[in-house]
Amino acid sequence: MAPGNDLASRARSIGRGLAVSAAVGAAAGAAATGYGLWEKNQFVLREETLPILPAGFGPIRVLHLSDIHFVPNQTKKAGWLASLAELKPDLVVNTGDNLSHAGAVDPVLAALRPLMEFPGVFVPGSNDYFAPRLKNPASYLLGPSAKPKDPIRLDWERLRAGFGMGGWVDLTNRCQSIVLNGLRFDFSGVDDPHLGRERYAGWPRGTKGQDAKPHLRVAVAHAPYQRVLDHFTADAADLLLAGHTHGGQICLPGYGALVANCDLPTWRAKGLNDWEYKGRSTPVNVSGGIGTSRFAPVRIACKPEAVLLTLTPRP
Repeated sequence: MAPGNDLASRARSIGRGLAVSAAVGAAAGAAATGYGLWEKNQFVLREETLPILPAGFGPIRVLHLSDIHFVPNQTKKAGWLASLAELKPDLVVNTGDNLSHAGAVDPVLAALRPLMEFPGVFVPGSNDYFAPRLKNPASYLLGPSAKPKDPIRLDWERLRAGFGMGGWVDLTNRCQSIVLNGLRFDFSGVDDPHLGRERYAGWPRGTKGQDAKPHLRVAVAHAPYQRVLDHFTADAADLLLAGHTHGGQICLPGYGALVANCDLPTWRAKGLNDWEYKGRSTPVNVSGGIGTSRFAPVRIACKPEAVLLTLTPRP
């Protein structure tokens, strides 16, 4: 065979190989996207037991919701949220990012209304204030998402008012006590740390180091940045609840989250773990979240979840 013909044959062979590789890659990508679109609606309830109550109290069941990212016409998500009322929790804690669309306020309030029959507390996330924007989906691998430029504002005031009229307590840079099953819960919450809005209100007056009656200190935040976990651990919180990470949203089976969208180690992106700081330790539950951005509506190896924490007496 002439050298020119040999080179042409090799070029055609390489071209066919590249075409096959591209086709295989495209098929794999389409399959992964299809699976991710399916998994985003495979809602699960993660259950945990935590022995942190004073002797003689409990059990007390806390339903932790986070990152609903509601979009109008998400009927399966709405039905599942409403069905959680069948759990009859003693307390509902909502750690923000309820919205993902300007038209979502009324439908998400309707979906959560059955849960407002129970005591509840809440803080906002960035997507309660601002709508997500379309961007390169690979950018999430490069680190925490940036604060929005020229943000599309959402009606957080109306969402907050709806929660308040339903009886839930706003903990946005506030503290408040609630009695549940005879035990006083002292809450301290912050505005979204992802936007740098957190301001610490301390604990309800007269409870820290001054009150011998049994009580439990619970800190609530949207984004579990290390500075927030450090602060509440140093301030003697008994439990900290947060969301924001989506559990990584796209995970590798057997490995876990690739990112946490904050400075939290990725292995802590979902689940119940102890956070240690300056000789103190606080259990922290990070919810894997219920929704996704409407511009990245997939989950892989990270099913959407609510969390039911059963608090029991300390040993």
